[in-house]
Amino acid sequence: MPSAPTQPPAPLDMLRSARFRAEREAQWRVLDQLVTRVEKRGVATLNYDEVRTLTSGYRQAMNSLSVARDISLDKALISYLESLCARAYLVVYAPQESVSGLISRLLIRGIPQAVRRSYLPLFIGFFALILGAAVGYKLYIDDHSWFYALVPTDLAGDRTPSASADLLRSTIYGNEGHATDELAAFMAYLFSHNTTIAVLIFTLGIFAAIPSFALTFYNGMILGVFFAMFSQHGLGYDVFAWLSIHGVTELAAIAIACAGGARLGLAVLLPGALRRKDALRQQAHDAVKLAFLAAIMLIAAAFLEGFLRQTIQDPLWRIAIGWGVGALWVAWLTLSGRDRTPSKETER
Repeated sequence: MPSAPTQPPAPLDMLRSARFRAEREAQWRVLDQLVTRVEKRGVATLNYDEVRTLTSGYRQAMNSLSVARDISLDKALISYLESLCARAYLVVYAPQESVSGLISRLLIRGIPQAVRRSYLPLFIGFFALILGAAVGYKLYIDDHSWFYALVPTDLAGDRTPSASADLLRSTIYGNEGHATDELAAFMAYLFSHNTTIAVLIFTLGIFAAIPSFALTFYNGMILGVFFAMFSQHGLGYDVFAWLSIHGVTELAAIAIACAGGARLGLAVLLPGALRRKDALRQQAHDAVKLAFLAAIMLIAAAFLEGFLRQTIQDPLWRIAIGWGVGALWVAWLTLSGRDRTPSKETER
C-alpha cells in the first residue's frame, strides 16, 4: 500500500515563535487587559497590586520584544509586541492628567514660576512703559504739538489740547447711559485692540527685543501725553482714577507681553554657551507662559474697561478697584506655586 503523504516540517522560526509565545502569552494578556482598562477609565481605577503588575508586565514585555528581535522571530509576533509595548509606555510614563488638571497646574505653578524667573525681561518691559510715559509727559509740557505727532487721530477723538475742560471731563464721566449690549460690544472691541498690540509686542521680541521695547515705549509715550493734557486742564486726579480701574491691569499686560518678547530677544542676543536655536527653544517655555498671562490680563482689562469703568463713576471707587485688582495679580504671581520646604518634624 502506498504510504500516506507526510506533512512538510514547519519552518523553524514558526516553531520558535510558537514556543516563545506559549511561554509568555499569559503575561502579555494580563498587561494588555490592564493597559486597555487604563486607556478607557484612567489609571486611578487600578489598585496598588495592579499598578505593580502593570509596571513589571511592561518591563517583561520590553524584554520579550528585545529577545524576539534578536532571534528573528516572525513579524506578526514582533508587531504585536511593539504595539503592546508602545501602549504600555504611554500608560506608564505619559502624564495621566485631565485638561482641567493641566490648566490648574499652569495657573498655580507654571505661570507664577515663569514670572519669577523673568525678573530681567519684566524689568525691561515695565522700564520701557514707565520711561515712555515720562518722556511723553515731558514732551507735551514743553510743546503741545507733540500730542498730534504721537497720538493717532482715531484714538484721540475729541480729546485734544484745544478741547475745553468740560469736554474732557465729559469723556471721563459721561458714560452712565450705556446699555448692556453696547458695553459688551465695546468690551469686545477693546479686547481685540489690546490683544493686537500685545501680540505684536510679543512676536517682535525675537528681533533682539528692540522692536518690543520700542513699541512698549511708544505706548508709554501716548499714556504720558494724555495724562499731561488732562492734568493741565485740572483733571489730573480724575484721569488717574479713570486710568486706574483698567490701566493697572492693561498696562501691566502690555509690559508682560514685552517681557515675553524680551525673553526671546535675549536668547537671540545673548545665547551664552548654547546655540541660538537651542537658547531660543529653552527660553520659549517661559516666554509662552508670559504671553498666556498677558492674554488672561487683557481679558480682565477688557471687562474692567468695558463694563466697570463705564458704570462706576466715583473716582475713589475706580482707584480702589483698579489697584485692588493689581494687588491680587501681584499676590497670585509672587505667592502661588512656591515649593514648601519640609519642616524638621516632617523630615524625621
